[in-house]
Amino acid sequence: MSGSPAASAAAAPCRFAHYFVVCGIDAETGLEPDELAGENFEQSPLKRTFKSKVLGHYPENVEWNPFDRDAVNMLCMPKGLSFRTQADQRQPQFHSFIITKEDGSRTYGFVHTFYEEVTSPQICSAMQTLYQMHNAEHASANPTSCSASSSSSSSSSMDSLASSLDEVDSPSPSSSSSSSSSQGGSGSYDSSRDTLYVSKALCLITPMPFMHACRRFLSQLHRAVTGTTPPPLPLESYIHNILYEVPLPPPGRSLKFHGVYEPIICQRPGPGELPLADFPLGEAFSLLGVENLVQLFTCTLLEMQILLYSQDYQRLMTVAEGITTLLFPFQWQHVYVPILPASLLHFLDAPVPYLMGLQSKEGTDRSKLELPQEANLCFVDIDNHCIELPEDFPQFPNKTEFIQELSEVLLTFGLSPNGGSLSRTHTAIPAHPGSNPSTPGRERKAAAIRDLEDDGRNGNLAGEELAMLELLQGNATLERLQALAKRTGVTVARVDALRAGVKGQGTEGQGGRTAAEEEELRNAKLNVQLREVFASRFTTMFADYEAFVIQSAPDLESWLTNREQMHNFDKASFLSDQPEPYLPFLSHFIETQMFATFIDNKIMSQWEEKEPLLRVFDGRIDKARLYNVRAPSLRSSNYQRCTILKESAQAIEQRLTKIDHTAIHPHLLDMKIGQGKYEQGFFPKLQADVLNAGPANNKWSHRTATAQRRKDRHRQQTEHLTLDNDLKEKYMQEARSLGKNLRQPKLSDLSPAVIAQTNWKFVEGLLKECRMKTKRMLVEKMGREAVELGHGEVSITGLEENTLIASLCDLLERIWSHGLQVKQGKSALWSHLLHYQAREEKLEQQQTDSPVSAGPERRKSESSIGMPSLRVSVIQDMRHIQSMSEIKTEVGRARAWIRLSLEKKLLSQHLKQLLSRQALTKKLYKRYAFLRCEEEKEQFIFHLLSLNAVDYFCFTSVFTTIMIPYRAVIIPIKKLSNAMTTSNPWVCVSGELGDSGVMQIPKNVLEMTFDCQNLGKLTTVQLGHDNSGLLAKWLVDCVMVRNEITGHTYKFPCGRWLGKGVDDGSLERVLIGELVPSGEEDSGRCCRTPPLQRSPSQTRRISITSLAGRGYKPTSAQIQEAIGEAVNNIVKHFHKPEKERGSLTILLCGESGLVGALEQFFHHGFKSARLFQRTVFVWDFVEKAVAYMESADQMGDLQETAEPLGMTCQSLCHYVNAINSTPRNIGKDGKFQLLVCLGARDRLLPQWLPLLVECPVILRMYEESALLRDRTTVNTLIGVLETLHDFPVTLETSLVKGIDL
Repeated sequence: MSGSPAASAAAAPCRFAHYFVVCGIDAETGLEPDELAGENFEQSPLKRTFKSKVLGHYPENVEWNPFDRDAVNMLCMPKGLSFRTQADQRQPQFHSFIITKEDGSRTYGFVHTFYEEVTSPQICSAMQTLYQMHNAEHASANPTSCSASSSSSSSSSMDSLASSLDEVDSPSPSSSSSSSSSQGGSGSYDSSRDTLYVSKALCLITPMPFMHACRRFLSQLHRAVTGTTPPPLPLESYIHNILYEVPLPPPGRSLKFHGVYEPIICQRPGPGELPLADFPLGEAFSLLGVENLVQLFTCTLLEMQILLYSQDYQRLMTVAEGITTLLFPFQWQHVYVPILPASLLHFLDAPVPYLMGLQSKEGTDRSKLELPQEANLCFVDIDNHCIELPEDFPQFPNKTEFIQELSEVLLTFGLSPNGGSLSRTHTAIPAHPGSNPSTPGRERKAAAIRDLEDDGRNGNLAGEELAMLELLQGNATLERLQALAKRTGVTVARVDALRAGVKGQGTEGQGGRTAAEEEELRNAKLNVQLREVFASRFTTMFADYEAFVIQSAPDLESWLTNREQMHNFDKASFLSDQPEPYLPFLSHFIETQMFATFIDNKIMSQWEEKEPLLRVFDGRIDKARLYNVRAPSLRSSNYQRCTILKESAQAIEQRLTKIDHTAIHPHLLDMKIGQGKYEQGFFPKLQADVLNAGPANNKWSHRTATAQRRKDRHRQQTEHLTLDNDLKEKYMQEARSLGKNLRQPKLSDLSPAVIAQTNWKFVEGLLKECRMKTKRMLVEKMGREAVELGHGEVSITGLEENTLIASLCDLLERIWSHGLQVKQGKSALWSHLLHYQAREEKLEQQQTDSPVSAGPERRKSESSIGMPSLRVSVIQDMRHIQSMSEIKTEVGRARAWIRLSLEKKLLSQHLKQLLSRQALTKKLYKRYAFLRCEEEKEQFIFHLLSLNAVDYFCFTSVFTTIMIPYRAVIIPIKKLSNAMTTSNPWVCVSGELGDSGVMQIPKNVLEMTFDCQNLGKLTTVQLGHDNSGLLAKWLVDCVMVRNEITGHTYKFPCGRWLGKGVDDGSLERVLIGELVPSGEEDSGRCCRTPPLQRSPSQTRRISITSLAGRGYKPTSAQIQEAIGEAVNNIVKHFHKPEKERGSLTILLCGESGLVGALEQFFHHGFKSARLFQRTVFVWDFVEKAVAYMESADQMGDLQETAEPLGMTCQSLCHYVNAINSTPRNIGKDGKFQLLVCLGARDRLLPQWLPLLVECPVILRMYEESALLRDRTTVNTLIGVLETLHDFPVTLETSLVKGIDL
């Protein structure tokens, strides 16, 4: 039921092994070529693959784990049968495999493959016939064979994948055939001269991964067959013993049972320890190196597609199992096939995260391997010790310190942190720049070291120590690491012992253990210590996760029914509580299925027994809390080392030295005499009747069965109380499989119908994922916009938004690579776009005029002043991306194009346009592909349409260094005749990322385009002129600026004169911009969301002195409220995370900004109108007050005042004079704005206000009722302004240019 291997094992009665299986050649059916494995008749018959059969499995069936014949046969011999002659190497091989059932439970298989002589004359003669045919064909087809074989590898991606895997390592077909005819080498077979051998596999299938024990048991069985003397008892006795009389060790105990020759020990972790993992992690680390392994681990956590590639099945298993055990307390939730049989290669087409292992044939290199999708693929070439990573993914938190700690653990066990025999980095290039890895000397050395390593694995430790020394002497990095380890006080005693020529342990280690047991203990200790380092990272990172779990349902049933609509984890609060450097990783990770399942398990543990991994993890967090009562260190990003390495290793050592249980010895069975007679080198036919039934009087099997029955009865009763059993089971399954599109493919059934159904599941899964992702992106964004309008709490979003968009890009790549006919390039989406572009450009040749240049000519007449509309075009957007030299890869281009379309709110429309060319889609995709399922495709486009409801800046904010064409239009107020001025106007556009510099506008042209490095969101425009000519006055309504790539249009309202002797005499103004909602600047587009409704409270701020503002008189209450609101907005601005703050300039000088609010305050009761209509401005009052202070200062009136007041007085005079003496021609309102901004920045405003209020000038210029003359109001205002002192106000350069303080 639950996905954890431990749970399924506990439910099954506790037998050590469920089945013993023998696979090999069936003499009755003879040689059957294996078509599924991708037959290649170019190959010599010995190299071809033939079908293997399950020759026997005992017992017949086990009810709690039914025997899956096809899957077991396929995984015992993934390549089918292989033949050898006496001239070939025939070393026995060991590998393991795993069968994951559809409910997620696992069983393990351990396989010992050896070669047995073929005695059947029919098979020998069949092989001889095949050879004669092959040689005859080869002789005739010799000249052309080269071209034939090369063309075969470029067929469709899946078939070529099969064939490229099977290409042999023979240098060329011609040379191999000549050698086969001339001498009896490995390439030929002649039944009169050669002995034929065929592979046979012995396999144990067990509920738990006791790899070492099974490996030793099987190799002892094989020794019994090949030994010169028969084994002490018939083989049936040993097999019967392990199947029926050896129990699983209880948790926290060890067990000893007997093989054919030596006893075998295995142990199982206790309830508080990390779950059982018996695959040697040390080997995984030495195969890949620490750095690579940590990168692979990160890709796994982020649920990318992971493909392991190696010639050796056991290596595939070691790395796959190693990586998945390191995920504790999380579990891999997607397709998991560590050994992918050749017949299942179509699984690589799966548009879901997967972790699969692919066996590479000798002599084929990575370049021949065509994979359906690589945009999100982590490719791990185990044999060449390198990995290829997806383009952009976040690094694991504290990666450097983490790698350092792992390296030290490896060093204490004498392993190199750089990985096995050759030093390397994680790209596919050699580690030392000067070295070339393929020099013969180095190859030989590597081979020698590898042999030594193998020696070590077979228990001859001396060889391994030699290899270690060799490694240490030849490796500079290791030397450095060793020195470092010494400095940090890590013991390197073992290495030193080697140096001194002392052999560490001889064949008899401490306590009389054999070398093999010693090795096993060392592996177990290394395993647990490495896993503890990983586990302790999660314990620190998620120490507080429980606080953010949202428990909203009253009972299990209601939770399961509403599971999809519910939020289970408060992601925003969790992230806001984490150290900044962790965020990029964590924000991705908490979106994964494994994290979601972990939280689901946590919620379900209220009503059910805790999932085992969760129980251990929670126990550890509680323990950490006891030790450091919510230590502040948990919040900081300081690296905390694992503290329990010693204890964890001791627990294992104690169990292995002090055996808790010993199983019954193998004994004689009641067997027929004379059958299965011992024949050296041949595995006998076993007597099925004795192996199919267990002993009747076995104590423990009986005991566990009754306990199991009791448990079952209890479970049924409790379930009947809550819910009808089947229904609940159904609910549980549905809830658990939520979001997991296809947990595990069926390995055994390969009919087209099943493959079609699998694909259908993929399509449904993709659609569901698209629905969830778009919904999540909307909720996220809407949530933030609601906050900005004053509802609810602010959440951390810029980062999260980036994560969500990255996962949307990933989803689109997976959809586009599902069911591709032929793969071209790494990004399926971009390659489809390129095909589309090529077709459209052909059509475009007929109408050559380009849409961009047609812009200005269209609007000559002055009446239609405004922006020419921007053409909506997929191709145009692609061209923008193609012209960006910053993006080097196809995956990068596809992602940039998605971001751009999303920002322009055209993603759904563009993709609809792309898919409307059905002929193209048919040409590129197979019938079952997602993009050819009409209804699903429509729904998918519809889900994406919902993203148009929100504003994204995901393109502008990410590509900050690119050049962008902008278009600026200046709109004068039309009804006045002198809309055209004789002076020379100029403009400077500023944004969050920089400004364009001052640009002259050609005379009498009110529109210009300019290229400039990305300015980000635009904030201000400085507009001015040089006051030359007769008509040097200019009345401007607003300036519009548009980003020609993203189409974002900004409006900068002005509504004032620029000119001497008119308005406030300003020749330049700083205009504050706002984004025009996308529906408004052109209503000509289809598929638009309606324009956003403006909230009624936001009235346009009109400058009090502007034309329209004359009649507008706010009440004193409105003025005070406006100031409060403006200050409040600035405070909120600083409480947001830095990346999401937006523009401070708008909050200071924009609509309802601080400057405008203070302007109104100063205007209240101001005697502005004078005789003869010359308007007086607030700035005039400030200047008069300053003049008064300066004269009073000179006359010495201010000397008696307190020192600080004198200082303040000086600062005010200094600032006002600096503003007045600026070379810029800013008007009086501009100067007042500048004074307020500088005062806010330098925290002087509250100190200046009393000076202005005390000044006698106020009596002349303000009425009695003015707010400025009301003491209590002024004091309140000072209090409000002082709240800004806590924040660092920085001003845009466009505001303070030319001010010299």
